[in-house]
Amino acid sequence: MIAHSAKTDRPKILSGPVPCDAEATARRGSQPLRIAIGIASAGRPSILLETVDYLAGLPDQPHRLIVCVPGIDDAAGLVDRIDVEVIVGSRGLTSQRNSIIRAAAADTDVLIFLDDDFIPAATFLSRMAAVFAERPDVAIATGEVLADGVLDGGLDMSAALEVLHTAGEGSERVTDIYNAYGCNMAVRLAPILEHSLAFDEQLPLYGWLEDVDFSRSIAHYGRSVRVEGACGVHLGVRSGRQPGRRLGYSQVANPVYLIRKGTMSKSRAIAQIGRNILANASGILFNDRLVDRRGRLNGNLLALADLLSGRAAPSRILEFANPPSRTMPSPPIATKRR
Repeated sequence: MIAHSAKTDRPKILSGPVPCDAEATARRGSQPLRIAIGIASAGRPSILLETVDYLAGLPDQPHRLIVCVPGIDDAAGLVDRIDVEVIVGSRGLTSQRNSIIRAAAADTDVLIFLDDDFIPAATFLSRMAAVFAERPDVAIATGEVLADGVLDGGLDMSAALEVLHTAGEGSERVTDIYNAYGCNMAVRLAPILEHSLAFDEQLPLYGWLEDVDFSRSIAHYGRSVRVEGACGVHLGVRSGRQPGRRLGYSQVANPVYLIRKGTMSKSRAIAQIGRNILANASGILFNDRLVDRRGRLNGNLLALADLLSGRAAPSRILEFANPPSRTMPSPPIATKRR
């Protein structure tokens, strides 16, 4: 892992009153929480640059902004900037996010993972920070996705900003959930470091359901919550995505892996697999051109065959050859929320 740009002093978010319990007071004192943003990206330098430029213009700034890419070309336009730290790590969402955890560990209280095409509202960071400051029992949190561009062919930045502008402030309600959503996922680093938690690198490449697995792992040490007032938009950019066959295989193999691991209930996993197969089959029937349904269904069926033969594993997708490049949208967030 190599650092390519130096850290500069960034304004800290003032995150509201610190809880009054003695332990929290002794630990935190009067200092605001140190918030870092971590973005794992690959093969989408222009999208990454646009998102980082947007983040740099927000009124709330993190203590650190850390970007992890598998190759330095994946961060074109960022390596010489002083407002972002670029590190190089092994390819794969789970591996890259683990690299970000290691980079942030020394001086970060709360680490917010964002997708490289997730556009948070101006108050996203301050609202997340307030929840972690006021509720020391919260270990992981996620915000609201106001619009998902993957559902209608993708959104551009101007459309995302319009959605955020018209949304208003919204509620500040905090509710318990089964798992956080990977596109915007804030974690308290103390329990992660204390209990040596990490994203499971047996979930390769895009790490399908890595958010469920990680959320259920950290749930032993604190609450998993949804912060309604922390809003954002997922652009659903079509470039740099994985072939449908690989994703389809993961849609079956990864839930089964999580059942065996104990981080996903059997009922949820079976329901997830059933919905995915049904969506892919119906997409072929109704000629869905936004998603590679045929490739995904092929992957579904291959994974089912591997289950019967006892060879199914998330890592099997690394054995699949890449087909000719096609522009397809990212997996819908809605299908990852289980």
